[in-house]
Amino acid sequence: MDALIALVRKDLILYFSDRRALLVTLAAPILIAGFFGAVLGGAPKKPSRVPVAVVDLDSSDVSKAILTAMRADTSFELREVGDAEATALVRGGKVRAAAVIPKGFGDAAPGAMFRPNAKKPEITVRYDPSQAMALPLVKGLMTEHVMSAVSKAAFEGAGSTKLLTDARKDVTTGGLEEGERRDLLSLLDSVERVQQRQAGGSRTGTRATGGISMPFTMGEAEISGGAGRRYNGYAHAFAGMGVQFILFMGIEIGVGLLLMRRMGMWKRLRAAPLSRGQLLGSRIVSGTLIAMTLLAAIYAAAILVFGVRIEGSLAGFIGVAIAFAILTSTFGLLIAALGKTPEATRGLAIVATLVLVMLGGAWVPTFVFPEWLQKATLVVPTRWAIEGLEAMTWRGLGFEEALPPIAAMLAISAVFGWLSMKRFAWEE
Repeated sequence: MDALIALVRKDLILYFSDRRALLVTLAAPILIAGFFGAVLGGAPKKPSRVPVAVVDLDSSDVSKAILTAMRADTSFELREVGDAEATALVRGGKVRAAAVIPKGFGDAAPGAMFRPNAKKPEITVRYDPSQAMALPLVKGLMTEHVMSAVSKAAFEGAGSTKLLTDARKDVTTGGLEEGERRDLLSLLDSVERVQQRQAGGSRTGTRATGGISMPFTMGEAEISGGAGRRYNGYAHAFAGMGVQFILFMGIEIGVGLLLMRRMGMWKRLRAAPLSRGQLLGSRIVSGTLIAMTLLAAIYAAAILVFGVRIEGSLAGFIGVAIAFAILTSTFGLLIAALGKTPEATRGLAIVATLVLVMLGGAWVPTFVFPEWLQKATLVVPTRWAIEGLEAMTWRGLGFEEALPPIAAMLAISAVFGWLSMKRFAWEE
């Protein structure tokens, strides 16, 4: 045990004595995590509005009502522009989408509600393909406002009477089946009675219905860890970047072992009364302690500067951190066991680490992956590390949710350590 402690102490002194390298190792993940966190939403705040443009080529009462409703909608940041400018804004990424209301929309849309053979006017939505996720939101909210404005025009106003007259003519002469014709005429009779009540209500000063409205409302309830707390985008960024850069440190552990082997230091150590397990075990222990220290410093900056909080189990967070530190250390040992030369091994190990980090969801959350890839990455250790850290921070989950990530990382670490012991070459 004394020999093991001496070897571990030597590794720690050598690593932390290079203050410039240590500063870079800590600064890089903090700065990059800060950038990614800001991109992913940053600190808790109100949901941002979706910037959209609308081109009103109709200028009718219906189109103006649609624009008024969209201006009042807190989901939109509305720009009313011309046709050419709308296309330029979408192409330049200034807005997510641009809706074009065609000329004649206000006259054609109300009539199309009751005239099955009528040609329906089309609102074209031009969208940014890099922001395609916003398209369903824009189309859905616009449908609500358009339906309200069009139905109001159909049920109210002077033009609604002519609209019904034309609709009756189309239904009567449109070649429809008798049952369908009878049902549509009955519908038009009902609409006419509603119009008459609307007209009577206007004369007596009672409130009009204002067209067809949505039969329900939708509220929002953000679910994240901690009562009253909101999602902090920096929590995911620090989990991902912390995992990535600490794994890079694991690469340096492996390359350092290869350099020691090249210089013949392993031969001298083997001549001492030390077993293979003591020599390699000391590297695992020292690597684990270094990784834990770095992760603690990274999260200290996340907590103090960026408002990240451990909303879940503190014991679970520490357990996940220890399991990942062991994983990092055994990963570095595996690199040394499988590598040939330090130069070639470093390049291959960096590529392998970036693939692990990418598949683990460090750069983008795994929910945006295709379904097959989400299932395939369950065997990727970095995914367990990132999701374990997230579970204990912004998700606010209990200690039991930390157990699967801890178990998975320890199992993978055991495989890495076993392979390292079997494959490690003691001589150059």
